[in-house]
Amino acid sequence: MPNRGLSTRSKKALNEMIGESAGTEIAELITQMATEIETLRQKAIVHVPAPVETSQVGNMSTHQNA
Repeated sequence: MPNRGLSTRSKKALNEMIGESAGTEIAELITQMATEIETLRQKAIVHVPAPVETSQVGNMSTHQNA
């Protein structure tokens, strides 16, 4: 799985702007959230049936009643 966390440059900017402790905490939180989102996306991918055209649905009901 590709690294979904912040780049070194972004981490450094956070640390410089809000302090090392808070910057590190926010960077870790973002990385954890990105990992969790990726996991949820992978679990959500399920077999999706191909769409059926409306005319085909009408034809199927006609054949079933015959």
